[in-house]
Amino acid sequence: MIRNATAADVPVIHAMILELAEYEKALDEARASEAQLHEALFGERPAAFAFIAQTPQGEPAGFALWFLNFSTWRGVHGIYLEDLYVRPELRGGGYGKALLTELARTCVERGYERLEWSVLNWNEPSIKFYESLGARPQDEWTVYRLTDDALAGLGARE
Repeated sequence: MIRNATAADVPVIHAMILELAEYEKALDEARASEAQLHEALFGERPAAFAFIAQTPQGEPAGFALWFLNFSTWRGVHGIYLEDLYVRPELRGGGYGKALLTELARTCVERGYERLEWSVLNWNEPSIKFYESLGARPQDEWTVYRLTDDALAGLGARE
């Protein structure tokens, strides 16, 4: 039910990214094109990877899009889960757990020591789900982000 994404999956992954952005009340921020996604996942130097969860009928139920990070404290890579999404009508069917299990399996097989992701503070169903699997929030850290004009302005400084 979980498999590596292929180039043929780019349109459905893109569609699910837009569904996720709408769920997270940030559809206007989801600007990546299918071409950009294809390049990131299947270009000459892939920047990210994806798993697809499928229904028993072979229909896409959800996806996990991830990339490698590195821990200077552990001295090894880890996985940063950028997006985990299961279509609303299929939630509760084990697809999210299967995707996270595959990510954890990848970590274990490759000797990675961390699997990390972010969740919106208001997303209680997801928080409860993650905690049921043993994940714990990193409350002592706050995520910061530079984008758009702030990023351009800082990058333009001498």
